[in-house]
Amino acid sequence: MRLWSLHPRHLDTKGLVALWREGLLAQAVLYGQTKGYRNHPQLERFRALASPQNAIALYLRSVQQEADSRGYLFDASKIQPVNDTDVVLSVTNGQVDYEWEHLLRKLEVRSPATYAQAQRMESPQLHPMFTLTTGPIADWERPLGR
Repeated sequence: MRLWSLHPRHLDTKGLVALWREGLLAQAVLYGQTKGYRNHPQLERFRALASPQNAIALYLRSVQQEADSRGYLFDASKIQPVNDTDVVLSVTNGQVDYEWEHLLRKLEVRSPATYAQAQRMESPQLHPMFTLTTGPIADWERPLGR
């Protein structure tokens, strides 16, 4: 499961579809509707909030909006209702750097055109519900090769 701190616009088609599926799985976990993935570290930052269910719904809304902007049909009715639209999560620059490099490695292999566009960017945009802070990779992250 990968719930990117990066804006969904940086993902290729395969990545956006995977994020949608994994976000829906995260929503099911946070609502207690599945037994799998209950202890997945990617969910820690949502669980730390007063309303994890609301936060994952807002997260999914942005993913669904990106899909809409590309002309894809992601079923918005699968997102649980949102009570509060002012949920903000912090993400460190170390985490963003790690995620960006991780995404670039994926794009280089499966989507050379998207990779080429990403390479020209000065810095990635964050998912709309995140704000940047200074710090290392998140404690919940399980870095590859480190």
